[in-house]
Amino acid sequence: MMIVRTCGQTSMNDSCESPSSSSSSSCPPLLTPTGSGPDAMGMFEMDSSDMAMSSTSGEQDFDPRRHSFSEEELKPQPMIKKARKILVPDNMKDDKYWTRRYKNNEAAKRSRDARRLKENQISVRAAFLERENAALRQEVAEMRKELGRFRNILSKYENRLGDQ
Repeated sequence: MMIVRTCGQTSMNDSCESPSSSSSSSCPPLLTPTGSGPDAMGMFEMDSSDMAMSSTSGEQDFDPRRHSFSEEELKPQPMIKKARKILVPDNMKDDKYWTRRYKNNEAAKRSRDARRLKENQISVRAAFLERENAALRQEVAEMRKELGRFRNILSKYENRLGDQ
């Protein structure tokens, strides 16, 4: 399993951290671990609303554990100024005009849907990585405590051997 770590935010909002936080909060929905212990750390369940928002009916389900976005996909899109609308007089609105309008409206809808899907997938992936990062930080803290205990035990034995 490849673990992606990002720099930047070192603390998480406490209200967003707990998996039992209410769905009405302003935090994005988070993924919850399905087990305990180091073996279960990589196993997260997606909320059904996350699954619906980040997958389409025609493709396989989005899995935030396996999907990583390229740098190009994560770059913000430039703001493009809209061109001024040119009003077409009613006498020029023939079948060709209405066909083009219909096709353009459908293309715009597909584009908006694709953008919304990509944003949702990035959001779900970010939530997954935040949860995984929190779990890894907790594991590191536990390992440091254990290391401290082992060092104390070792120093006690070294002191006993030195006194003999």
